[in-house]
Amino acid sequence: MPAPLKLVFMGSDPIALPLLDWLTGEGSATARLLAIYTQPDRPAGRGKKVEAGPIKRWALARGMPVRQPEKLSDEERAWLTAQQADVALVMAYGHILSEAFIATPRLGTLNLHASLLPKYRGASPIQTAVACGDIETGVALMRIVKKLDAGPVADVERVGVAPLDTALDVERNLAAACVRLLARTWPRLCDGTLTFTPQEEAKASYCRRLVKEDGRLDFAAPAPALAARINGLFSWPGCSVEINGVGVRIGLADALSDKTGEPGTVMGLDAVGLLVATGDGVLRLRKLQRPGGRLLPTAEFLRGFPAVKGTRLPSQTMSSLVSPQPFR
Repeated sequence: MPAPLKLVFMGSDPIALPLLDWLTGEGSATARLLAIYTQPDRPAGRGKKVEAGPIKRWALARGMPVRQPEKLSDEERAWLTAQQADVALVMAYGHILSEAFIATPRLGTLNLHASLLPKYRGASPIQTAVACGDIETGVALMRIVKKLDAGPVADVERVGVAPLDTALDVERNLAAACVRLLARTWPRLCDGTLTFTPQEEAKASYCRRLVKEDGRLDFAAPAPALAARINGLFSWPGCSVEINGVGVRIGLADALSDKTGEPGTVMGLDAVGLLVATGDGVLRLRKLQRPGGRLLPTAEFLRGFPAVKGTRLPSQTMSSLVSPQPFR
């Protein structure tokens, strides 16, 4: 058996935690984790207290060296060279890597990207896939190049998206998919048989960093598109609607093919949710949350917050989440 590859992991998002558990557990026969690179500690929560992120907490609990540079300088390259790292593995790190840093490890720098590349290159592939109504997404193991998420791909692990999955549900499934993907490909990286295939540039699409304004809803859109957007943007930035003058956050929705009325009109309540007319079909709001309250099943929410049949919910223009070119 080839000697374990010496690697550094670079990431800041908890989606990588199952992967790190694998690397230091079952995968340790073929991988020797030298250190963790993650974002510097940032203010978090309502109190804006400076806290360690989830990846750093995982590393410290296991006595793993942690590096948190604001910038990947020549000093970091020198450290990586001194460690004789074979490979750097990146997932949701949050830093742009220079070509010099990418090339420093002996086998280069690999990335786990949470989409079926070349679809959804960019910052929000999980949320965008769900918000666009995709029934399948996945994670790709690729070689990093200077161009955004454009490197050649070694392999992908596909994950289905169920009708009531939110982005949080899909993220959990993708976290597990990363383990399956690496368990399948890492031995081939070790023995030199892992090959990479160029992406089809003509099929590339791009997503961007999400902002609060992306949670606006236009009820003239079809009900399936609205439900997908609500589920895809939960929990950040989250979609909301004004009911009786109060901004109400929507946690889950689905679409019905029932006959509809004037878009945005409350048509009543069934056993599952609040029914709202759209441009095509009926949108059913299954979970709602008032400011400062808890996310509740709609029937429970409406006991203290009635939405009378015939109430008109205002529409707002919805922003585009996908582009054939990188967002500026």
